[in-house]
Amino acid sequence: MNPHAQPAKAGTDFANRVYRVVARIPPGRVATYQAVAEAVGCRSPRAVGAALRRNPHAPSVPCHRVISSSGRVGGFLGSIGPEARRAKMQILLSEGVAFSRDEIVDQACILRRL
Repeated sequence: MNPHAQPAKAGTDFANRVYRVVARIPPGRVATYQAVAEAVGCRSPRAVGAALRRNPHAPSVPCHRVISSSGRVGGFLGSIGPEARRAKMQILLSEGVAFSRDEIVDQACILRRL
């Protein structure tokens, strides 16, 4: 072991608050980036997305359960491409999340407050 090696960063205080909130989203439900932002006292859903792109705790911090306010699945694993969206939808479907239209989560599955 290198005695001069730096310990891995655990993340910023903000990111750790985001991870704690997201870890509480149960299977079969999703929350919006906005709801997570409000739960951690932040005005920026994009900041939540940035923290989740660097999530070192997946899958115990289920970042796939966070979606856009429009109900669309949005990005996954740092990508917004169709393959990433399909992968995210597949995981959500396996957890019991229902979709009302292509890539739109059924409103009954969305937690608006955390």
